[in-house]
Amino acid sequence: MNNIDSKIPKGPLAEKWTNYKNNQKLVNPANKRKLDIIVVGTGLAGASAAATLGEQGYNVLNFCIQDSPRRAHSIAAQGGINAAKNYPNDGDSVYRLFYDTIKGGDYRAREANVYRLAEVSNEIIDQCVAQGVPFAREYGGLLANRSFGGSQVSRTFYARGQTGQQLLLGAYSALSRAVNKKQVKLYTRYEMVDLVVIDGRARGIIARNLVTGKLERFGAHAVVIATGGYGNTFFLSTNAMASNGSAAWQCYKKGAYMANPCMTQIHPTCIPVHGEFQSKLTLMSESLRNDGRIWVPKKKEDAEAIRQGKLKPTDIKEEDRDYYLERRYPAFGNLVPRDVASRAAKERCDAGYGVGTTGLAVYLDFADAIERLGRDVVEARYGNLFQMYEKIVDDDPYVTPMMIYPAIHYTMGGIWVDYELMSSIPGLFAIGEANFSDHGANRLGASALMQGLADGYFVLPYTIQNYLSDQISVPHIKTDSPEFEKTENEINQRIERLMNIKGKHSVDSIHKKLGHIMWEYVGMARNEAGLKKAIEELKEIKKDFWTNVRIPGEKSTLNIELEKALRLADFIEMGELMARDALNREESCGGHFRTEHQTEEGEALRHDDEFAYVSCWEYKGEDNEPVMYKESLDYEFVVRQQRNYKS
Repeated sequence: MNNIDSKIPKGPLAEKWTNYKNNQKLVNPANKRKLDIIVVGTGLAGASAAATLGEQGYNVLNFCIQDSPRRAHSIAAQGGINAAKNYPNDGDSVYRLFYDTIKGGDYRAREANVYRLAEVSNEIIDQCVAQGVPFAREYGGLLANRSFGGSQVSRTFYARGQTGQQLLLGAYSALSRAVNKKQVKLYTRYEMVDLVVIDGRARGIIARNLVTGKLERFGAHAVVIATGGYGNTFFLSTNAMASNGSAAWQCYKKGAYMANPCMTQIHPTCIPVHGEFQSKLTLMSESLRNDGRIWVPKKKEDAEAIRQGKLKPTDIKEEDRDYYLERRYPAFGNLVPRDVASRAAKERCDAGYGVGTTGLAVYLDFADAIERLGRDVVEARYGNLFQMYEKIVDDDPYVTPMMIYPAIHYTMGGIWVDYELMSSIPGLFAIGEANFSDHGANRLGASALMQGLADGYFVLPYTIQNYLSDQISVPHIKTDSPEFEKTENEINQRIERLMNIKGKHSVDSIHKKLGHIMWEYVGMARNEAGLKKAIEELKEIKKDFWTNVRIPGEKSTLNIELEKALRLADFIEMGELMARDALNREESCGGHFRTEHQTEEGEALRHDDEFAYVSCWEYKGEDNEPVMYKESLDYEFVVRQQRNYKS
């Protein structure tokens, strides 16, 4: 086993972060002006980190793939952000938020990282309120809370169904202030295409100007990756089309470990696929499960009649409806964690009880809530979500139950980082969804926004100093070094090779084939035979891509097809690593469900004696198999047990 140093501080769980801050090395304000930091990404993690580091006095270069940071995919988060303020006085605490997160992740996350996340959660809310984020409020003026999956308390702060948008606007305002004060230099419509490593340290990036096609070099004392996850490997996902894992993948190919790549989240509350020409899926917020009840018909003949258009859901009597989550998990009901709810929906549909024209859908019904609370209350809580659903499906969810089905949503795997959020490459940091650190095998709802802002506002600004404290005497990184030259030449050769293939298949057509393989064999349920088949088929996809792809246009100008092709090349390789990781992990945990490893009741069956570790994969070259190292997850403060959401 390779010796993986996670740098977790010693001492009691509740004192680790305080002890770390009390003993870390610092950089004084005058010296911060001598240091350059590149932050790649302008979502919640990237924008908050860039703004905070700029305000502290560092010279920050911030790269945005869109035309504005306001278009980052963080804007799509709907339901809320968790924190342990316990305003409802219903028994919440920092420890309970920590434990719910550890349990929700099926005991595959680091204790110390998760406790720190819970600990700083309250500061996030204070920060965002100060920025003017319009959180919902109770009649008396206190911020309102609602429940999310995997918890028996109400700890989710929200702004209707637009929480991600409002939080991003808060971070964007902080970033804009820093840009205006010349603390941050913002580069919009730039995409990082490779990492530059000099003498074993991350010293810069090569970025492509997406408007002109020009490759440009940027040097810095440290590089921060905040580019989100790799869910679009599956083609159809809830991610924006520009969301990609390429920045993280290039870091992997330069020596950064990729951790737990098989751990991808299936969200149970998405609008079902409605056609083969669809390019993405739309998420319906998990917050809807507060008041919506999920069901399918009890009788197969009723489900079949609905699929044939002979019956409507409103024709099914109450006694003929199977509220299967309430039946199977009475303690949590419709608010079980996402992985549990997703598998339960798949099981009902596979058994023949699914609805919709394809049979791959279940109902999310608000009739009971409307009768109990009144339409006005439901509309006040979820109105914009209902409007979005009606626009997409052309059906009124106030009258007819919504149809939902699980879809790829969030990736818990990512760049391996230690307690300081630094990767295995010194000077390379990863924050937010780009790293693996805080969610284990499954992310609880409303925890993505929490992690992104925790990392950007309150963790990285401390921990990066520990690295930079001995970099003060290092002069500004020049970009005319052999390492920059070599990296740029390699990118140009890669682009030239792609442009010269001139095959017959479009980028999207190959990406769709990749998505079918990934969903079929590396999706919601996996097994040994399927994963082995996936690895072989992915090799064929890679061969097809590099011999048959066709990219119209020129390389030295705006070329969206070239952008997509560069990302797809990474997605194909990423898919193979995900399948290898899933094949290696012979257990079921959270979002990783191996059908050979389940309880008699169909729940995930872990094997803690063999797999209580983080899988850390190291790149060994284009034609060589990667090597896996293990970071042992030694729990000092929590006793692992079979997850139970029934009592």
